[in-house]
Amino acid sequence: MALATPNSSEKSNTLGLATIAAIATPLGRGGVGVIRLSGSRAYAMACALTGKSAFTPRMASFCRFYQADGTVIDEGLVLFFKSPHSFTGEDVIELQGHGGVILQNQLLARVFELGAKQASAGEFSYRAFDNDKLDLVQAEAIADAIDATSAAAASSAIRSLSGEFSQKINQLLEQLIHLRLHVEAAIDFPDEEDVDFLSDGVIQSKLEQTQDKIQQVLATAKQGQLLRDGIHVVLAGRPNAGKSSLLNRLAGQERAIVTDVAGTTRDTLQETVVLNGLTLHLTDTAGLRDTEDTVERIGIERARTAITQADMLLMVYDVTRDVEEESTPLQLAEQLFGELPDAKRLLIIANKSDLLSDDSSEKSASTMQAEIKDRGYEQVNVSCETGAGIDNLVEVLCAKVGFHPPENSLIARTRHIDALRRTANYLTEAHEQLTVFQAGELVAESLRQAQQSLGEITGEFSADDLLGKIFGSFCIGK
Repeated sequence: MALATPNSSEKSNTLGLATIAAIATPLGRGGVGVIRLSGSRAYAMACALTGKSAFTPRMASFCRFYQADGTVIDEGLVLFFKSPHSFTGEDVIELQGHGGVILQNQLLARVFELGAKQASAGEFSYRAFDNDKLDLVQAEAIADAIDATSAAAASSAIRSLSGEFSQKINQLLEQLIHLRLHVEAAIDFPDEEDVDFLSDGVIQSKLEQTQDKIQQVLATAKQGQLLRDGIHVVLAGRPNAGKSSLLNRLAGQERAIVTDVAGTTRDTLQETVVLNGLTLHLTDTAGLRDTEDTVERIGIERARTAITQADMLLMVYDVTRDVEEESTPLQLAEQLFGELPDAKRLLIIANKSDLLSDDSSEKSASTMQAEIKDRGYEQVNVSCETGAGIDNLVEVLCAKVGFHPPENSLIARTRHIDALRRTANYLTEAHEQLTVFQAGELVAESLRQAQQSLGEITGEFSADDLLGKIFGSFCIGK
């Protein structure tokens, strides 16, 4: 069959690009499997595949899909999205057949015979970005929505996809552009109407307003980063302190083996849970002690490696035996870890607190807790046996990492945080150059760098290697 051509024109920046194709649904047994095509020949390929001469844009057409010899591969629906009114901005075809590895691969192979090329990871989204159908934040939000580990993270990603985060960044970019115009005018026309634009307070006021707004967006982005990435939490302590029991309590199921035998846990065990909206990547570790057991020693080495990589370290100790008379939990931490970890990443967990029955024990525990607090650390008393204190532990953990996302939080990545921080630093430089030195040219240069850093977030200023890294992390077919 001759390849038909739709009555549409390609955008100049997509001319010459190959038509790409990929399976857009997970491989496996299912009711429907979707293959997506994008490019100047997608429409013609759909006509050749089905024997039809035309498709109405955005209307589903029931068709049979044929091999070159006329054999039926499958039957299903064809959807045509005409350029530029499609996800990628190019002509897009979706073939909706029956789900199944064999049928999907046969259909995809036939599309390749017709001249399509296998799409690389993220190539559909990259073409959408390249054709100005979405910016870089929105493109990243697609992957974040797919990978979301909680309802809050998914909702935040969808808000970013709809353009809320981009709108905040674009408003800041506008403020920076207007600010630069004022400064450039002050430099170019220093004697205009005998007004000193650099010292009349207008530029300083606008600059400080922009600085405040950057800090607000940065605070929102930090919450979004916690929603997206969660935190890596490592449970560490002596053998039989209750680490595995705590993991099971937090996970809500028996994930780790718990026995009275010291050294039961001999390797790291990972579990991901969502508590109070925060994703916790939990790692249970072998009890830290001196041992001649070869296997246990390997487990302890892995535990120490995990400890160095943790965002938050939970030191679990048994209040009935791990802290001897005349010693404290902080001294125990120094013994276990070689040095006392920073208070920002260490939370002390006093397990078996339900067994503190006599007044002297309770008084001693209270004294130790006061000493811990005086040195800037925190301790939470729990009972992994009864579950007492677990809810308080989760609340303290969220507070310690600063997790309190508003309902309208937006998903964010590490690179967004970095760009916002650099922008804030350039604005601080501009403020100093303005208020201390009255150096208009240096103020203008700092504002230019601030604008460029901020523009990296949406992709206004982006290196090709950054784009390749971002889109290369996407799924095939997105």
